[in-house]
Amino acid sequence: MIPSAKSFFRLDYGGKVEREIAGMLALFEEIKFNAGRYPQRWLAIKLLEADADVLERVRSMPNGSLVAAAAQQSAEKLKSLLGEDVDYLTADRRYGYINGVVRQSLHRPLLDRITLTDRIDDIVTHKWLGLPFFFAIMYIMFRLVIDVSAPFLDWTDAVINGPIANWLSFLLNLTTAPAWIHSLVLDGIVAGVGGVLVFVPGLLILYFFLALLEDSGYMSRAAFVMDRFMRVVGLHGKSFIPMILGFGCAVPAIYATRTIASRRDRVLTALLVPLMSCSARLPVYVVFGLAFFGSKAGTVIWAMYALGIIVAMLAGLVFTRTILKPDVSSAFVLELPPYRQPSFKSVTIHMWENTREFVRKAGTTILFVSIVMWFLLNLPWGVANKRDSYFGQVSGGIAPVFTPLGFGNWETSGALVTGFMAKEIVVSTMSQVYLKEVINDVAVEPASFGRDLIGIGSGFVDAAINSGKILVSIIPGVNVMDAGAETQDTVLSLALRENFNSLSAAALLVFVLLYVPCVATLGAIKHEFGTSWAVMSAVYQTVVAWIAALIVFQGGKLLGLG
Repeated sequence: MIPSAKSFFRLDYGGKVEREIAGMLALFEEIKFNAGRYPQRWLAIKLLEADADVLERVRSMPNGSLVAAAAQQSAEKLKSLLGEDVDYLTADRRYGYINGVVRQSLHRPLLDRITLTDRIDDIVTHKWLGLPFFFAIMYIMFRLVIDVSAPFLDWTDAVINGPIANWLSFLLNLTTAPAWIHSLVLDGIVAGVGGVLVFVPGLLILYFFLALLEDSGYMSRAAFVMDRFMRVVGLHGKSFIPMILGFGCAVPAIYATRTIASRRDRVLTALLVPLMSCSARLPVYVVFGLAFFGSKAGTVIWAMYALGIIVAMLAGLVFTRTILKPDVSSAFVLELPPYRQPSFKSVTIHMWENTREFVRKAGTTILFVSIVMWFLLNLPWGVANKRDSYFGQVSGGIAPVFTPLGFGNWETSGALVTGFMAKEIVVSTMSQVYLKEVINDVAVEPASFGRDLIGIGSGFVDAAINSGKILVSIIPGVNVMDAGAETQDTVLSLALRENFNSLSAAALLVFVLLYVPCVATLGAIKHEFGTSWAVMSAVYQTVVAWIAALIVFQGGKLLGLG
């Protein structure tokens, strides 16, 4: 029987399957595919399950062959990732849901054998221990992301600002390119795009740990643990799943709210998702964390992620009591799958696909913005002081708004404005603005390709060894680090210390965490819920960010921390 199109119930088939379902629905909309009397979500699932009858009917429709081919490609991708055909995966989810309903509805004597999964769940889903355990897991994860990736960050920074910059300079000299081309390439593209690519190692490690948590089965436990916490703001644990996805990127997290039955819950969840620290904010956290907080950088970054969750809960509390009052409360039924060993292939693919998207953005959006930024910093043509450029004049007009927050200079104000396009661009813009004079003062040596390649290779080996030592030294009572070994400062970190102190840096991090979502996230909210909710998201987050940063900076000064 075909389910009614008016049915509000949607079974969550898990992150990877749901992403492919969302992709099929997006394809339907893109090519204006007319599904006729079939509900689109039901049809997408049946196509992924390779239902022979449905495939035959779809192929007879206009654009049906294209839809069928896309479904087959998605199904093969899921089988490669998860090791099972889609029909087995969806059936397993359905029976898991049914089993959950039965267990909640039917009480009978406990006869089943206590499994290892049960013993672990006694701790990680405990009424009082579950939440501290979740925050401890997040703390360990972000400490590992920062500490283990730090040597690779130094290596990447040295490669981009060393051999790559030298090679490009050598080629430009070889072609007798004019001085403005030199400046565009080195001060614009290398500083802008390279300033963001430095953080790719950290993102790889972040996505590695997120994939481990998802594939091991712990993410479902996190949603279960957060259910009681979420109900305080009128939501349930299912809303926490899109919020966890928001740690990677807010855009797919917004679309993941489609699995929530109530529109009111979907809207509220979408307003809270952008408060989660997405991977685009991580470069800002890392560069300021390492520049001003040293060995405590991992703790500071963890605090940013925890603060995002806390502010989201407070914002949800306000919305629930004002414009989004709760409707009829629905039961939260969630299958807790048994713990399993994550597949190395699945984890690797997850890492690569998400990091590839970050690198793709660096090669398109950030490259474009870096070039535009270079021209704005150099117009009117030949301007001597960048403060007098078009970019400097506009940024200087905005700067007084940020003065009470501790970063009221034109450079930072302009970087925050460009961050509206994508949060990574905050670092890209700062790299161009603050490193202009630094790059020009670096003497360019004659290119020696072979010597540089050897240096890159040996530097990578040293980074891998140091990263391994840091990982082993995390074990209590074990320290294999060389005495006096320290993380090297990036060029941008050195420049930032001349313009910030630790208090203003902390205020800036809080502002970047909370202020207006990027344009892609606002576009997703507009697409799902309408323009008014997208405007609401932009306005309330910017106001909250300004107030929070003001409290941090002015409160810190009152306490004598400035």
